[in-house]
Amino acid sequence: MKKKIGLFVLSIIVIGASKYVYDVHLNYNFKEISENKVYKSGVIPPDKIATYIQNHQINSVIDLRFPHTTDKLNNPEIPQELTAEKEAVEKLEGVTYFNLGTDQVPTQETVDKFLEIMDDPANYPVLLHCYHGVGRAQLFSAIYRMEYEGWSNQEAREQTRVLLKGSSFDEGKPKGDYLINYKPRSNK
Repeated sequence: MKKKIGLFVLSIIVIGASKYVYDVHLNYNFKEISENKVYKSGVIPPDKIATYIQNHQINSVIDLRFPHTTDKLNNPEIPQELTAEKEAVEKLEGVTYFNLGTDQVPTQETVDKFLEIMDDPANYPVLLHCYHGVGRAQLFSAIYRMEYEGWSNQEAREQTRVLLKGSSFDEGKPKGDYLINYKPRSNK
């Protein structure tokens, strides 16, 4: 019996590790946020981004990175990498690239620019991305859900991670508190 339990636990660990490797290193944390409308990801290499854009008929890419970010996380945002991505996207006909560089918690000015982009139906489908696809991209996905899909702050925050405990979206953490206190335009 102990052997079966051990094999079961080992299988769960192997499956979890395999999913993690696929999600992070092979699929760049790419995820659909709103069916055929909004997607989020980490950095997709310039030689692979066209495939994602074509497969999902993406019209706009919102890059939430900017050179020399001041955040303390492991986000090596190198200007040449941003330029390479911008050039790769701009080569694709009918696709608009927006650089909306932001720290982990955005300023109101950045959110206003984001909402201006998202208010334009011609920009959809949209791909939001940051370096890893689990911080800023998730935060702006939550803002999208509150603004355009009527989600509550709590619902939107809960969808940022599988497990909130121990994440940067916890209550008492800057991103968590930002989403808890965010006021959608319809509530202002």
